[in-house]
Amino acid sequence: MRDTLTVKEFLTIDDFDLDGKTVLMRVDLNSPMDPEGNILDDLRLKSHIPTITELSSSKLVIVAHQSRPGKDDFTTMKPHSLKLSDFLDRRVTYIDDIFGTYARTTISNMKKGDIVLLENVRFYSEETLERSASAHSKSHMVTKLAPLLDVYLNDAFAVSHRSHLSLMGFTEVLPSGAGRLMEKEILALDKGIKGSGHPNIFVLGGAKVDDSLKVAESVLKAGNVDRVLLTGIVGMVMLAADDVDIGKVNMEFIETQGYIDQIEKAKELLKNFNGQIAYPTDVALNDNEKRIEVDVDELKEQNLPIHDIGLETIVSFSREIEKANTVVLNGPAGVSEVEEFALGTQEIIKAATKAKYSIAGGGHIAAEVRNYGYQDLFSHLSTGGGACIDYLAGEKLPGIEAIKKSASSK
Repeated sequence: MRDTLTVKEFLTIDDFDLDGKTVLMRVDLNSPMDPEGNILDDLRLKSHIPTITELSSSKLVIVAHQSRPGKDDFTTMKPHSLKLSDFLDRRVTYIDDIFGTYARTTISNMKKGDIVLLENVRFYSEETLERSASAHSKSHMVTKLAPLLDVYLNDAFAVSHRSHLSLMGFTEVLPSGAGRLMEKEILALDKGIKGSGHPNIFVLGGAKVDDSLKVAESVLKAGNVDRVLLTGIVGMVMLAADDVDIGKVNMEFIETQGYIDQIEKAKELLKNFNGQIAYPTDVALNDNEKRIEVDVDELKEQNLPIHDIGLETIVSFSREIEKANTVVLNGPAGVSEVEEFALGTQEIIKAATKAKYSIAGGGHIAAEVRNYGYQDLFSHLSTGGGACIDYLAGEKLPGIEAIKKSASSK
């Protein structure tokens, strides 16, 4: 289990005098784009505005990525610079270079208050090599840019589960810390893991069964979480682990998704944490796009695909969630993109807004929170998908460990 980080274990903006200093900041601007190169969802860009605004008296050099090689939306950062300029009402200068002469000359000539966005960092092949911070620090990108910089900040929580160059290399050679978004993510998720009083409840659903079981095991072993409520496909797997006949069609689905081996893992969790894990007692089946509710002991006879949790489960889970001091949601309860099977997800989200402290993990569940208009009623919506899951599961995120190591070496 990762040692839970506190703000004292890594440096933040508060620990540096950044007035007039040249700051390199890694952010995550990766966004859905249409074939014409227009940004379709600017949520990630907006998430970094508070940090950028706070650095208004610095010379700010931003590095980010868009998609990855081979994808249709693997493109330049020019559209992102224009969007950021609009949000900030300040010019964000796009440089179609990463560490070449053009980029270095531009950085050297920056004045206080200037903002530069360098080219898509994944255009440089060494960016995505999975290497140590020490190895990355010897790359051309770091050796060329570092002499021009004073401080490195990582504000890209959503990609910090990757051991990539721009997340780690500069931490070896520059004073380094976390931007405001990164700081907010770490402190909020730590509060979810540790809880802010009891009961502390995790509600895990969605399609990634192995991830959900990994998180369940981690938080229950740590002893800070009282209950784990399972929905989605992981709920189906847990039913099978408890010897419920979920029907041939659902077992075949679990097999096609590659999760048959997770049934044994689920059995182990039931054995070790009996009474702390809850899963559906009734479900909603898809009968030619019609919602059919049945108790789980009727699944064998029906042999129809499970697409949501049932009303009894919705009510019982909602009651637990509403009374929680802390609740963490990750993954939808069913096929929430189809209106007929969105009820479980919507009601669980609604219940979470009544808990004292509520967190929605990144990805699908955070998108649904916004879709239903409940974002302002949540204590925290994570910007990370895989990074959030890994963090909740107690794994060490390379990008965070790098700034932690940097702080300890100063």
